[in-house]
Amino acid sequence: MLHYQTVPVTPFQQNCSIVWEDDDMLAAVIDPGGDLDRLIDAAERLQVRLVAIWLTHAHIDHAGGTAELARRFALPIIGPHRADQFWIDALAEQGRMFGFPHAEVFTPTRWLDDGDTVTLGRHTLQVRHCPGHTPGHVVFHAPELQRAFVGDVLFAGSIGRTDFPQGNHAQLIASITERLWPMGDDTVFIPGHGPESSFGRERRSNPYVKGT
Repeated sequence: MLHYQTVPVTPFQQNCSIVWEDDDMLAAVIDPGGDLDRLIDAAERLQVRLVAIWLTHAHIDHAGGTAELARRFALPIIGPHRADQFWIDALAEQGRMFGFPHAEVFTPTRWLDDGDTVTLGRHTLQVRHCPGHTPGHVVFHAPELQRAFVGDVLFAGSIGRTDFPQGNHAQLIASITERLWPMGDDTVFIPGHGPESSFGRERRSNPYVKGT
C-alpha cells in the first residue's frame, strides 16, 4: 500500500510530500524545495529509502533543493514537463529574488508528459500535464489512495497564480476542469501550500472554479 507524509519546507511553507510503499519501504520525494535536513530527518523517522525525486514544477520553493538532494542520495529527478526548462535555468535568479539559499541548476533524468506514469515498487501513479501556473506543471494522481499531488494548480479555496512569466489563467482553469475534476469528487488533493481538500469540495465552494 502507498502512504504519504507532508513536510512543510522553505519560508513559503511549501508542502513537500514523502510518498512510500510498505513492501520494501521505497520512497519518492515530491517537490524538495529546501530544508533538506528536515526532509532527511523525516525520511529516517519513517524508515524509508529514498529512490526518486518527483517534481510538479520548477519554482524555487518546489525545486530549490532538488540538485543537492539528488547528488547526496544519487536519486533520479523525474519531471516536470519540459516546458519548465526556463524556470530550472533561472533557479539562481529566483533564489536571489525571493531571498532563498543558492539553488543549483539541474537536468531532469526524465521529463514527463501528459499520460505518463511514475512507479514506486509495484505501485503506479498517473501523470497529468496541468499548465497555467507554469507551462510545464504536472500533477501526480494515486488512484489507489484517492489522492492527487497537485503542486500549485489548485488550493483549498483558491487557485494557482498566473502572473508569473508564461502563466495563463484560461489554461489553468482548463487544467483544473479537464484534468483534475475527472479524477473524481472524492479525490483528496495535497496542494503546494495550505491544507488538503477534495475536488468535490472545491467544485462546490471554491469561488474561482465553483460550478465548473
